[in-house]
Amino acid sequence: MPNTTTRPKRSRRQRRARREDAARNELVSRSFESAQQCLFSHDYGTAFAHYLLALNLAPALKDFANESFRFTLFKWADELDSLGRIQELFDCYEQAMELFPVDEVIVNSMGENLFRMGFRDEAAGHFYKALKLRPDFLEAKENFYRVANWLVERWHFLMLNDHGRNRKYQLAIQKAVEGGCSTVLDIGTGTGILGMCAKMAGAAEVYACELSKTMYELACEVVSANGMADSIKIIHMKSLDMAIPQNIPKRVSLVVTETVDAGLFGEGIVESLIHAWKHLLLPPPNSLEAHHNLSQTGRVIPAGATVFGVAVQCHEIRRHQRICVSSVGGLDLSAVGEIYSPVSCSADAEDSTEPYTTERLSRLRGGYIQLTQPFTALVIDFNNVQELEGLCSREVMQLRLPVIQEGVLDALAVWFQLHLDQDNHLSTGPQEDTCWEQAIYPVQTPLNTLKRGDELLVEVSCKDAYLRLCCVAVVRDKQTFHLDNVNQEPPKTLNPNPEAELCSALAGLQTTPEKLSLSFTLESSEIALLNNITYHNSFQRAMCKLLASLKSMRSQESDIKPSSDPVYVLDVSEGFSVLSLIAAKLGMGSDEDIHISTGFVQAYSSVEKEHHQTMLRLLAKHNGVPESTLEFWLRHVEDDSAVLQRPAIEKLWSAIILDCIETCGLIREKLLEKATLARCLLEDGGQIFPERIVIYGMLVESNTLLQESAVQGMEPTLGFNIAPFINQFTVPVHVFLDLSTLECSHLSASVELLTLDLMNSTANYTYNEVKVQVSTSGKLTAIPFWYQIHLDSELSVSTFSEDSHWKQAAVVLQQPLEVNRGEWVQLSIRLNKSIISIIASKEEGPGANDVTREELIDMDSVTKAGPVNGNSLGEGL
Repeated sequence: MPNTTTRPKRSRRQRRARREDAARNELVSRSFESAQQCLFSHDYGTAFAHYLLALNLAPALKDFANESFRFTLFKWADELDSLGRIQELFDCYEQAMELFPVDEVIVNSMGENLFRMGFRDEAAGHFYKALKLRPDFLEAKENFYRVANWLVERWHFLMLNDHGRNRKYQLAIQKAVEGGCSTVLDIGTGTGILGMCAKMAGAAEVYACELSKTMYELACEVVSANGMADSIKIIHMKSLDMAIPQNIPKRVSLVVTETVDAGLFGEGIVESLIHAWKHLLLPPPNSLEAHHNLSQTGRVIPAGATVFGVAVQCHEIRRHQRICVSSVGGLDLSAVGEIYSPVSCSADAEDSTEPYTTERLSRLRGGYIQLTQPFTALVIDFNNVQELEGLCSREVMQLRLPVIQEGVLDALAVWFQLHLDQDNHLSTGPQEDTCWEQAIYPVQTPLNTLKRGDELLVEVSCKDAYLRLCCVAVVRDKQTFHLDNVNQEPPKTLNPNPEAELCSALAGLQTTPEKLSLSFTLESSEIALLNNITYHNSFQRAMCKLLASLKSMRSQESDIKPSSDPVYVLDVSEGFSVLSLIAAKLGMGSDEDIHISTGFVQAYSSVEKEHHQTMLRLLAKHNGVPESTLEFWLRHVEDDSAVLQRPAIEKLWSAIILDCIETCGLIREKLLEKATLARCLLEDGGQIFPERIVIYGMLVESNTLLQESAVQGMEPTLGFNIAPFINQFTVPVHVFLDLSTLECSHLSASVELLTLDLMNSTANYTYNEVKVQVSTSGKLTAIPFWYQIHLDSELSVSTFSEDSHWKQAAVVLQQPLEVNRGEWVQLSIRLNKSIISIIASKEEGPGANDVTREELIDMDSVTKAGPVNGNSLGEGL
């Protein structure tokens, strides 16, 4: 009989387990206490280590410690980032996500750090996962929209919706395959549509390569959804890195590609095709043979291209490429000489300088005037490898273009015709109904007035695989004036009369060479800002009123407590700004309306770039502003991220200038948070500029915006199922719009949507409902919006004015809403951090259900869309 008093061995294990549980609990408790103590002493790294230990030992406490753990993680990550310990930062996030794999806040934060470091594909995956975990997580949605613009550029939607372009490629590919090209390589496949065209045409083998990870994965999904996963091999690689037999088994008989930009060569098509001819394609047909087997020779679609150009006058291009005004806000700008954008094709431009920008000429505000007839700049044969190899070593070609229209030479506009084969051609010309923009080569010289009968000399070359066109001289009355040599002496035989404006300009400039010794470069958006006279003059008047008010207040207080303190003004505008200098000059007492003593204003500018600071110094000296009254604020702060600080201990700002609206048409991120901090730093009677922003909008029907926001079904993509996959990257807001030329129908008058009061937080509201009456029946597809910027209670400027440097934006509804004249549409607007959400609903009648469409305005995402022709939104506002 067994001894019943003997304890089984497992009882000793249970007793040991109880002792271990007690020890573990004690360790967990102490770790939590240590973590809290470290948090109090701001030792976030040690606190994070204690939390990791405690929560790994006691996972049941994760919900209890979740908020504190997040706080610690984010603080420690910020510290690691500031120390440049990036790998440790990501290691901490990996550890955090092992503990909290379904915490959408941590997953989203990891994505934000990845995006900042340039890992956009990986960031997109984390944002997408965060949204899957919580679909209403606005910050993750905002971040996903932001990264979507980087990963899937907006032109993909335009090109896929261009049925004409897709159909012509399909016909050319079909003809080549039926003619014997049985093996095909699609270079830069994108969504895979051209490769699928080849397979549908009967190609035996189809390969496709794509460098972008996101587009590669998207192409794989699209090909699979269309039943071709087993017959099209997609390679995640740049074509220049491909080799035989490592990546494809043998040379192919056909390469199809559309790796071209508005300037034709900007996406590297020349280099790609040279490599393809040498390493991936079968040899071209022998011209000496009367008949050849296409399956044994190679060819390229497109077969070649012809490049065209025209000299144009266009005020909209001009005001973004060079300074068009002599003074703004009371400042004489002549001290800094010429100011140009970095886009240049001049002989002395750096090799890295982009020679052109892009625009849709037919959609520019004010239109354009052709000063010459269109000319042929270049013809290229993509099926001739020797011609491709010799392109960059070609001699510079000079063209003589007769001037047919008097005007100001602002740019050379360039487009091309792609010759897919002998029968199918695609034109990117300004008069074509196409998804393409034109390349714009700005003419950046003050000697740019042409008259009928002149000849314009243009040089055409290919340097660094860029097509470069440069206006070098004007021939007038058999005399040649070089545009890059403004100090040359004009011929004495030319009379200074209105018809010889160019000669007069040369003569005048000859007498003042000191002004020509200086030139500066600003971004095109900064140049457009400097050209905005209305904005600067309005600011000058508003600042003048504030200074007069402050002087009056101080005069009244001086009887009680005399003060010699200056008025402190801080300008924290993004990029280059002269607002601080305008304030400093007003402090010199030059304005008769306010008799202010010299040095009354101490202005601070937050510009960072050295050449920006040099420009402000030159302008200050030239305008009589002592150097001591204008300082650069970032030299006074230790942390550039904490710009909003007191000017000095026990001192406050009299005025703080905030940059509230991005050039693209969106409110700047964290504007209200910055305004809250700025208010705390103001003296009594001080002011934030602007003090208030009113958001306006209207209802419109615009098929153009629909086309540019998402692929519209299967018809434009030749029946291939592409839309559901690429439309995952649709963002609901379009920016960089010019509403004055947007092709649309107005369905309502403009209405006030929301007001942001930067001077009074109690007057702000984060939710508003607006009822808009429909004035014209149609399909509600978008809600364009813009801003009235109130500098003070009396002075304001609109971002929707003729000289505005700001563009506008629009919310685009994924599903249009049918509306009839006289009906009311309710817009529910909600502001959350940097996001505005809008819900549009329509009442159909008594007892009818509301039809609702909800869209998100993302203040950081950018859907770059050019302005479009049509009705002017400026009419009837």
